[in-house]
Amino acid sequence: MPTPSPTALPIRRLTRRDLTACADLSEDRGWPREEHKWGFLLTAGKGYGIDDPDGGLVSACVVTEYGPQDQPDLGAIGMVLVAERHARQGVGRRLMRHVVSAMGTTPLTLHATPYGRPLYEELGFKATGRAEMLRGHFTGDGPPPEVATRAATAEDLTGILRLDEEVFGADRTHIVTRLPAFADQLRVAEENGRIVGYAAAWPNMDTHVVGPLIARDTRTAKALIAALAAHTERPLRTDIDVRHEELLAWAKAHGLASLALNTVMTYGVAELPGDWSRRFAPLTVAAA
Repeated sequence: MPTPSPTALPIRRLTRRDLTACADLSEDRGWPREEHKWGFLLTAGKGYGIDDPDGGLVSACVVTEYGPQDQPDLGAIGMVLVAERHARQGVGRRLMRHVVSAMGTTPLTLHATPYGRPLYEELGFKATGRAEMLRGHFTGDGPPPEVATRAATAEDLTGILRLDEEVFGADRTHIVTRLPAFADQLRVAEENGRIVGYAAAWPNMDTHVVGPLIARDTRTAKALIAALAAHTERPLRTDIDVRHEELLAWAKAHGLASLALNTVMTYGVAELPGDWSRRFAPLTVAAA
């Protein structure tokens, strides 16, 4: 029997049982395995993949939906991967077309690398912004933060959810409620008993990723990053909207270096919902 073309193999839904195969696929493409992140995304979102008849996965991606379950306000596509041995054969295009079709009229977003951007443009995605990836050991030189922060408690969850939906522009309860278990740190800033910012730091390989980072203003965002950095010896990694020029300059002055620039793209909507001025960094670019 001839081996079927990867473009003819069936696409199926992935589950957390596929975690190892997804991590193997990441490794195959020279990415970190990121099992902790894959586990989160496969649990909180919908995975799609193509099985390789010889074992493992030909391709995979994850969609994280926000808003009502029956009619989401937004879907974020991430972790779009094709095994090296099946690259440049149209597999990624086919998987993406399937996902876009499956999402129907739901607006979509993703963070595109320079390598992936031409495919997404071909499918109808439009560039709406950029995010800069930073990484490094944070150096706490200079004056102390101007805004007080503290570790979040269970009692803060309602306030965090209220702020998050207001800033993000869609209900992310299924994401935010998983943060205490997923992240090593979750901190809040408050004023007069009301939460005005929050941020998490979660483990990813040898780093702590800062995200989500939502804050009333740049001063509050700086204070949250500095506090998270003070409680870890790992390097930090984060993806900051390039419109937040002051925060980017401050982070670079405190030891974080630019790694990459990714393009924020949307499909079916001209702009992302919510308030970008208070949305500094996503949980992960794989989930917008």
